Amino acid sequence: MSNKKKIIIICSMVVLLVAAAYLNVLISQKASKTPSTTTIKDEESTTVSFFTSYRSARDASRQETFMYYDSIINSETASAAAVTSAESKREELVGYTETELVLEGLIKAKGFEDAVVTISTANVNAVVKKNGEIDATDAAQILSIITEETGVSASKVIITPYSV
Repeated sequence: MSNKKKIIIICSMVVLLVAAAYLNVLISQKASKTPSTTTIKDEESTTVSFFTSYRSARDASRQETFMYYDSIINSETASAAAVTSAESKREELVGYTETELVLEGLIKAKGFEDAVVTISTANVNAVVKKNGEIDATDAAQILSIITEETGVSASKVIITPYSV
């Protein structure tokens, strides 16, 4: 990989980090401006902020990655191998994005309050919110959904309960 590409990737990641931090500040300010009368409302606001913030950061990161791949695909100076690789990786990322959305919906359909799933080449990570504790039965149910939809082995699935 050339130095120019490395610099572009690093700059993109810095921009993404700044955008995620900015979104987090905006969401936090919005949540703090709304007066809460009970602890339950505070917890719901924090939960909504966490899941909204996480999805926003993930989507922003994906958009940056898509733009990077598109720039390679549309480049007149890129080699055929680089274009083929970028197209393949872009398609893989589209698949991950679609599967994440399906998994989040299926997990919520099983009665969990909210979920955010991130798929990578190494693992499938799920952060799940449930009213009360997530017990072994809940974890098995989430694990079953993820392994059936993705085909990954259970050892590559990481389930993290969200608590305020």
